[in-house]
Amino acid sequence: MFRVTAAANRPCPGAAVVAEALTLARGGNVALSDASFSIAAGTVSAVIGPNGAGKSTLLHAIAGLLAPAAGTLEVLGRTAGPGSSDVAYVLQGTRVHEHLPVSVREVVAMGRYAALGPFRRMRPGDDAAISSAMERLDIADLASRQIRELSGGQRQRVFVAQGIAQEAPVLLLDEPVTGLDLVSRRRILEVVTAERVAGRAVVMTTHDLGEAAHADHVLLLAGRVVASGPPEEVLVSTSLAEAYGQRLVHLGDNVVMLDDAPHHHHPH
Repeated sequence: MFRVTAAANRPCPGAAVVAEALTLARGGNVALSDASFSIAAGTVSAVIGPNGAGKSTLLHAIAGLLAPAAGTLEVLGRTAGPGSSDVAYVLQGTRVHEHLPVSVREVVAMGRYAALGPFRRMRPGDDAAISSAMERLDIADLASRQIRELSGGQRQRVFVAQGIAQEAPVLLLDEPVTGLDLVSRRRILEVVTAERVAGRAVVMTTHDLGEAAHADHVLLLAGRVVASGPPEEVLVSTSLAEAYGQRLVHLGDNVVMLDDAPHHHHPH
């Protein structure tokens, strides 16, 4: 598990992500309303909340895949928009067509496409970034294997490797370790720590309050921002009860979260 070094949600000129009165809507339904927060570089931010709270929708907006209905959303001082090489986005449970003949290395190499642009060949630096990402996720020995042949944990490591191969200053991970084997979970969380040490902003959604407690910054959503700040200030019974309602059962000083199984619909 990554270690906490400092609280992270203090507005500053060098913030990686800044939202002001942000409203996001999908299919005519408001998913997140009047949200204001900031995320610093070199930190891990955990985005938590019940199903339908707006977690994945927020990641889509930061990635430039969804325009705000109101308010502003800036990434590295610029309005969030599509096609940016500054944001790497790893979707939860990414699927690959079973009949698509694509190798592990080819999937990881796709992380370099945003920087290459059209009709450009791989350079030595691109090959180095791909190889490094594969080694860090412990999948170098799987390079020539077809992606469809891998286990769920191995596939997830491949897609995280694709994300870090992009070497973007902002890395978005949608429930990156949910349901994974212990080896894959540990390896991915070690990479998350390394990305933060390298100065990148890592934003990851999770349903695990224990996991969120180890982040630098926690953003608690319930169709709006219920709380934002360091874990010790956000993961308190009053804020959690406000967000989760009857999904929480209080047992002495402990809080047990009762939530529906994670489910997502990704149009992209």
